[in-house]
Amino acid sequence: MSDAGPPAIADYALLSDSQGAALVSRSGSIDWACLPRFDSPATFARILDDDAGHWRLAPTEAFAVSRRYVDGSMVLRSEFRTPSGTVTVTDALVFMPLERGHGIGHRAPHAVVRLVEGVEGEVEVASEVAPRPEYGLTRPRWHPVTGGAVCRGGPTAYVLSCPAPVHVDDATARSSFVVRPGERFGLALRASGPWAGTASAWTTDQVRAWLYGTVRGWQSWSALHQGYEGPWADLVHHSGRVLQALTYAPTGAMIAAPTTSLPEAIGGERNWDYRYAWVRDASLTLSALWVAACPDEVSGFFRFFVTAAGASDDDGDALQILYGVGGERRVDEHELDHLAGHRGSRPVRVGNAAWRQSQLDVYGELLDAAALYADRVAALDDATAGFLSDMADRAAARWREADHGIWEMRGEPRHFLYSKLMCWVALDRAAGLADHLRAGDRRAQWCRDRDLVRDAILAEGWSDTAKAFTQSFGDDDLDASALMIPIVGFLPADDPRVRATVDAVAEHLTDDRGLVYRYRAADGLGGEEGAFGICTYWLAHALALAGDLDRARSSFEAITSLANDVGLLAEEVDGRTGEMLGNFPQAFTHIGLINAAHAIAEAERRQQA
Repeated sequence: MSDAGPPAIADYALLSDSQGAALVSRSGSIDWACLPRFDSPATFARILDDDAGHWRLAPTEAFAVSRRYVDGSMVLRSEFRTPSGTVTVTDALVFMPLERGHGIGHRAPHAVVRLVEGVEGEVEVASEVAPRPEYGLTRPRWHPVTGGAVCRGGPTAYVLSCPAPVHVDDATARSSFVVRPGERFGLALRASGPWAGTASAWTTDQVRAWLYGTVRGWQSWSALHQGYEGPWADLVHHSGRVLQALTYAPTGAMIAAPTTSLPEAIGGERNWDYRYAWVRDASLTLSALWVAACPDEVSGFFRFFVTAAGASDDDGDALQILYGVGGERRVDEHELDHLAGHRGSRPVRVGNAAWRQSQLDVYGELLDAAALYADRVAALDDATAGFLSDMADRAAARWREADHGIWEMRGEPRHFLYSKLMCWVALDRAAGLADHLRAGDRRAQWCRDRDLVRDAILAEGWSDTAKAFTQSFGDDDLDASALMIPIVGFLPADDPRVRATVDAVAEHLTDDRGLVYRYRAADGLGGEEGAFGICTYWLAHALALAGDLDRARSSFEAITSLANDVGLLAEEVDGRTGEMLGNFPQAFTHIGLINAAHAIAEAERRQQA
């Protein structure tokens, strides 16, 4: 197997300590790692440029490989088979598990650990560690310590633990060793502050202890909090662990994906940084967490947004569309001109300028999440109740405005149907929550405003030409986000207009594989994009609500069958080749999987009742 250049996006597996993340390829190369936070400057970034850092650990001979996550965990085990023998490599970002209860603690050494174990024969294994901090800008200096080496350069020093002699050449630490049956070699790379003056390497026994403690933590979390027993239970449980892996444990924020600038079309410019938390995902995320996680994650995620949005910006609007994982409001976008991009896809972007956009759907997303939260968890405190009431009033005041829509189009603002729909959701949920919000006197006004939005959507969002609800008021372009109309309860799934919209999306926005595109209208950006995973799951969800279970299952399986060998899904799929596209793995896609599977399970239950 060659390790020249980055492999396809689907070749990677995710490692996470619920604070930072790494991607490891089938060839045993960690080509992306951001520690200690998901949005930290990458130490390994070869997925974006050949010379931007990696850590390859694999046999020196040609090999075949199979891999899986250790049951109930996000710890990866790869088996490498060579002509001379077989070894396994177990990879993890490790954390300190809790002794009781939740399983995944907030304490983490911000370390990658890799345990090599002999299975049969004799296999020579080589390690090549090439940190390039700050997205490849820094080439660190190494010096030896007992049991490994330390590298310094950039804001953080790293300690490499290796039980074999380490040789340094061109800012790269290399070692090799022969592994026989029953033998173990533990390697680790951990952040150790700017100087690492007193740092010491870990022994193989210490590596094993951290590794198996992490496995136990994941398995404890899974056993206690994953009770879904419907169709595709294994996939739903795995997707729940993916969502936990994409959650920043100290705050409860869930990132959209752990990567930046993986392209929506190879060689194209649609390359964005997704290492932030979007309000857009809030209500769908909470629904998925109820199915595949537990109230702890629900509460943490909801409280994150309420806390992050607690301070008004200069315009007096307290809710923006995305935040940093610590609740930061500014995530200014810039380009990394020194990186070639994934398979030549430029620009490479850090930060996301969409934080400045106006997207009116956020009010509905947050109030829908609040309705789920208040109904199942606990009473809302006075400050939260007041904040949510203000958000409902803001939806009532602003729903007539144009905005940039759910897909964050970078052209002129428009009157997007989805934005109006979510303003309706905001007012509908606020009216239902009025007593929880200590705002019974505002219920009637919220209901009147809700009905005004409803009338506008029915009058201006429907196109007789398209015979469907469309992308924005007054046009005939289809948009998959209209599939949310029955999902949020605006109209029932068997309403003729809803059924016509679902059929129009299935006919005009769906490819030969059954995968759904967001839209086909021009959006001001060059190039094409793939079919969207979440949109295909929305189609399955809407069909399930309508009781059309055969088509729902077909849509569900069309996208789910394209998951990679370790069950991960990207944002998009190339409809021609089935190749994954976009940032990876994508929380929104796994959220869609969970919610669609649950909707199909509920529809089957209703039919059998």
